[in-house]
Amino acid sequence: MNIAVLGAQWGDEGKGKIVDLLAPSFSIVARYQGGHNAGHTVYTRGRKFILRLIPSGILHPGISCVVGNGVVVDPQALFAEVDELARLGVAVDGRLAVSDKAHLILPYHRELDVLSEARRGERKIGTTSRGIGPAYEDKIGRRGVRVGDLANRSDDGPLANAIRENVESRNRLIGGSGVDWRSVFDQVCGAWDRLKPWVADVSLYLDRARRAGRSVLFEGAQGTLLDIDHGTYPYVTSSNATIGGVCTGLGIGPRAIDGVLGVAKAYTTRVGEGPLPTELADEMGKRLRDGGQEYGAVTGRPRRCGWYDAVAVRYAARLNGLDAIALTKLDVLDGLERVSICTAYRSAEQTLTEFPADLAQLAACEPAYESVPGWSRPTRGARQFGDLPREAQRYIERLEEVSGVPIAIISTGSDRDETIIRPESVLARWLPLAIENGRGKS
Repeated sequence: MNIAVLGAQWGDEGKGKIVDLLAPSFSIVARYQGGHNAGHTVYTRGRKFILRLIPSGILHPGISCVVGNGVVVDPQALFAEVDELARLGVAVDGRLAVSDKAHLILPYHRELDVLSEARRGERKIGTTSRGIGPAYEDKIGRRGVRVGDLANRSDDGPLANAIRENVESRNRLIGGSGVDWRSVFDQVCGAWDRLKPWVADVSLYLDRARRAGRSVLFEGAQGTLLDIDHGTYPYVTSSNATIGGVCTGLGIGPRAIDGVLGVAKAYTTRVGEGPLPTELADEMGKRLRDGGQEYGAVTGRPRRCGWYDAVAVRYAARLNGLDAIALTKLDVLDGLERVSICTAYRSAEQTLTEFPADLAQLAACEPAYESVPGWSRPTRGARQFGDLPREAQRYIERLEEVSGVPIAIISTGSDRDETIIRPESVLARWLPLAIENGRGKS
């Protein structure tokens, strides 16, 4: 089975832990979109790992990791991540493949990102200012630089011409002291010697691997509501975080995907600007933020927090064809007397049960809540569904009903072992090797 794992909310759902948990059942973990603006945090054996570009499967020896053409790659960020993993005892060489078609983030992209945000003023998007958007803009504008282009480093070749033209354009746009295109060119060329051993035709690599019987876990970044086409535009990321991004971002056909697992928190969070219908700008919001340590793994920015939004998750289920959900951070709700679930939106005199496309309408929506009993007994560390307080079990069952998707995995803590995999779920049929005593193998 080849399974896709992607975010069913506004990102930061805990995909890194879920991919890390399931990775031993696969030969390859493949990342298909985004850049080093995504931070996947994994806790295992008392250690914390933050992965930005390299798939979360890298923490398991023997698993190959792939960075697809849909990802934008900052070479210096990639090298820093490889070096940090080496310091922590994780070997990368011989296990990493980077698509020769992946576009590069260059120094001027970061400058343009900062400038674009500043010019928007109050209408800023809330980007991480790492050059992700401008790199994707150059890609769509057909002026980008791809990893494979670095193989031809002649002074009058396509790489030199592209960088010279882009730098000159940057200088005209920004003004002030200009950037020397030659220094950028030399810096990019200097990255090739280290990149070269990892560069591959990822589409061909995956096709041959699948024909040889190797299974693939497709790892997404960000979340459905941040998708460039289907998210809360313009407050979105610059790539397709939904299921279609798997095919375009790795060069595979849709039949290569056998199942889709969405990841959702037991509540809702969002980083940056844009509407968040269930946002709690009160003590409860602060309680969720502090209890869930809701601060960006890459930027450190505090996340906006609110109750579980079943309208948004139903939308994600429809767009991605979700077969099941992995529910994370259930333990953050421990100790609450009551827990609320948003089952619909109120807009003017209408009740909306489907996620609206109109941003102004969404921003004006008020959540329609259903309140359910909370639980006092802790869920943290539970490894069987029956170990959960009955109220927590009912909460999960109600989320299944209002979201329309079965919940196959329940995370009850940050560590790999603090997880429930329900033996009756579709996941158990997909991945029998991942089931050991009702939970993921560690």
